[in-house]
Amino acid sequence: GGMGSTQYPAGEWKGKGRGLQELGCMPWKVSKQKRRRTPPQPSLTPPAIYHEKQRRELCALHALNNVFQDGTAFSRDTLQEIYQRLSPSTMVTPHKKSMLGNGNYDVNVIMAALQTRGFEAVWWDKRRDVGSIELSNVEGFILNVPSNLRWGPLRLPLKRQHWIGVREVGGVYYNLDSKLRSPQPIGNPDELRKFLRQQLRGKNCELLLVVSEEVEAHQTWRKNVYTVYIYFVPHI
Repeated sequence: GGMGSTQYPAGEWKGKGRGLQELGCMPWKVSKQKRRRTPPQPSLTPPAIYHEKQRRELCALHALNNVFQDGTAFSRDTLQEIYQRLSPSTMVTPHKKSMLGNGNYDVNVIMAALQTRGFEAVWWDKRRDVGSIELSNVEGFILNVPSNLRWGPLRLPLKRQHWIGVREVGGVYYNLDSKLRSPQPIGNPDELRKFLRQQLRGKNCELLLVVSEEVEAHQTWRKNVYTVYIYFVPHI
């Protein structure tokens, strides 16, 4: 079977997604959505948005593909191979692992997966304000959020960590959480920053910036990074 991905023209599903708090990190089936037929508008074609839905426990895979807007960017097998290739010595240092609460190795797999495509994951320091992110140099965002486990209709008092992708498509930022029925518009850069601040206030929430190797090397995902050249002028 397919990955359960849907292309949504922007603007067709505003407000359909329920809040993050409502959603558990368990597999769930999504009913086929009845799409409203909108009359074709010759000049303004809304962008198609790639949104992969939750299948089994593959939220890290969905978050990656949603950020790249490409269902073929990564497969379950690719991530599995990366996971097996990572020896304990290449894993992120133990104190960083405990930042995810449960020694979740997913972050190492995500970082290694991004590197196979020439990208890096920058771990955001939550003591800094997201206002200092240079959005134009960031490909997308991957958030790690606690999510309630469900067993049928019951919500269990256990938390799992859940990965969600966020990115801009056609000038609008979207929450591409694989548990939402459809992409959820966040809005403009200011609304994105508000969304990220709100998420990062939550306990155990972590943020990764997905940036190109070049941006990572020059740290240009931060605003106001200047290279200072000092010239020594000899006295005549």
